[in-house]
Formats: sequence, structure tokens, C-alpha cells
Amino acid sequence: MQLENVKKIAVLRANALGDFIFALPALQALRQTYPKAEITLLALDWHATFLANRPSPIDKVIVIPPSRGVRGDANTEENPAELADFFAKMAAENFDIAIQMHGGGRYSNPFVLRLGAKMTVGLKTPDAVPLDRWVPYIYYQPEILRYLEVVSLVGAKTTELEPRITVTAEDLAEAKNVVNLSGKPLVVLHPGATDSRRWWGVEKFAAVGDALADAGADVVVTGTKPERSLVEAVITKMNAQAQNLCDRLSLGGLAGLLKLSRVMISNDSGPLHLAAAIGCATVGIFWCGNLITAGPMTRDRHRPAISWRLHCPVCGVDCTRASCNHRDSFVADVPVEEVVDSALELLATKSLPDL
Repeated sequence: MQLENVKKIAVLRANALGDFIFALPALQALRQTYPKAEITLLALDWHATFLANRPSPIDKVIVIPPSRGVRGDANTEENPAELADFFAKMAAENFDIAIQMHGGGRYSNPFVLRLGAKMTVGLKTPDAVPLDRWVPYIYYQPEILRYLEVVSLVGAKTTELEPRITVTAEDLAEAKNVVNLSGKPLVVLHPGATDSRRWWGVEKFAAVGDALADAGADVVVTGTKPERSLVEAVITKMNAQAQNLCDRLSLGGLAGLLKLSRVMISNDSGPLHLAAAIGCATVGIFWCGNLITAGPMTRDRHRPAISWRLHCPVCGVDCTRASCNHRDSFVADVPVEEVVDSALELLATKSLPDL
């Protein structure tokens, strides 16, 4: 049910790039339903930098301090005085609604309750304290729909189910200053991901890069600083030339690069979801469980290559029902031919409409 006289909404979503992108349709729903309300994202430093001067449903970003299980893990060292000062300032904001989009709520629900909002809304696992309105957090649910279900508790609706991110002139200028544009279609390989269980083989990325180069594309390989060895391995194993853009672009610059590109081939990662939100065609390598929660919703310009492995390749545990400490790849068995075929099909689609 939509609420009356809503002037201020706080949304807690203080995590990584892909996580933020999955929440965008829900944020857009809040903007459409409460067009006069100020929407504040309680998040991290990178959110503030990336969203500065960028059109979005968000009016402002407030960076939260270290907090166990919210900004940091369960062992994060907190500064009680800093947190007390933060929550005093948040109470002074007089939020009408505070929305928890930050996991099951064991740590994030108490955090949201301390904001002093008139109404609290969000997710709840059995071990979490309840908010005023909540839906159960059950892992295997598409993330985009999860957060749309949360905001529906305050009557928020949208017709935009896929995330969208605006690329700015500054993004494009940064990208053009770094990448060599020859006039050939540009394709991006991204061989990294935060979780090594999502890594496809570097030799397989190299084979895809060679196939796309043979088809007339210019190939660039991207990654963050910790992923440098993966990027360099892909380029070394390729027969064709590829540009190494590892750690050479800001997040905005990466957005600009993806706007200039025809196709991105990537593990399930934040940059893959950024590419989709910008309108770049993608071939994503997904573990089947992650496909449920994070896979693309449409197939016009997105092709998931899926691993159906359920058991850890080291200890054999069924990772849909239990967990282990091994970090060997769950997607290594995805065939090169499947990814190449999908990438070439998207590369040949010369006039994908702008989103």
C-alpha cells in the first residue's frame, strides 16, 4: 500500500557493483511512486563517486561507517562513537521510510531500526529481527525481483524490470583517452570475478578473443588490479593482438568503454552486469545457481553460457545444499564453442538499438 506524505526515503544497499545494479529497478519504482520524495542511498564511497553528477533515481548518497555485517563482515572492528554520531545524524534526517536491501537482516535490520524512520521495510531471515513490513529472504530468487518485492510493500511499482545506467560525457571521454579505436567493432573480455569459483579458464577466454579477432573485432581485456595476472595470461595465450586495460579505467571510464563496445564476454561479475545495464550485448559465463539469482532477464542481446555442475570439484559436496571452503571453478566445463558461437552471433548484429 502506497503511503501518504512521504518526503524522505532511506535505502540501505552498501555492497558491490553487481549488487547495486540489481537494486536499480526497485529504486526506479520508488522514484516513480514517490516522485517528490528525496531518496537517500546509504552506501559506500564508490557509490558516492560513481553516482556524482550521474542521472539516477537517487538524490544523494550517504557513506556509512564500518559496521559489523553491514559495512564489513561479522568481525569488523567498529567505532562506537562514530556509529553513535552517524545514527544521531540519520535520526535528524527524519526519514519517513527506511528500506533494507542488504541481505537477510541479521545485521542490517538492527542497523535500519537505528535510523529512526517512521516505517521500516525489508528482508528477513529466521535469525533476523523483524521490520515493520518484511518479506522472507530465500536465497534462490532473482535479485531484481527480490528488491521489487521489497518496495512493493510500500506500494512502489515500475514497468522497468531491467537495470539501466546512464553513461556520461565524462565516462566516454575517459574511455576514448585510454582505448585505441580503429573503427573495427570493439569487444571486451573480462576474465576475473570476486569469487574464483566463477572463473572460466584464461585459455578459453583467449580462444574466444582469437575467434572474435578473426571475425574482424578489436579485443580489449579488462580487470581490476588484483586481476592483473588473469588479464595478462589471457593476452599472452592469444595469437591475436589485444589491448590490456587492466586497472586503467575508473568505474565511470569502464562504463564509457562498454558503451563503445559491441559485446562483452565475462564471468558472472559486476562489470558484466554493468555492461548489460548500459546496453552492451553480453555473453556471461554462469554457474546455474547464480543464473537463478543474477542471470539476465532477456535474450535479445544477452546469452548466458551455463555450467550445471552442482558438486564441488574437490570434495564433492552438493553446493546447492551445503557449502565448503574450496574455491576451484564451478564453470570450467562450459564449452568454448558455446561461448564463441554466442559472441559471434551478437557481434554480427550490427545495429543493436540504444536502450
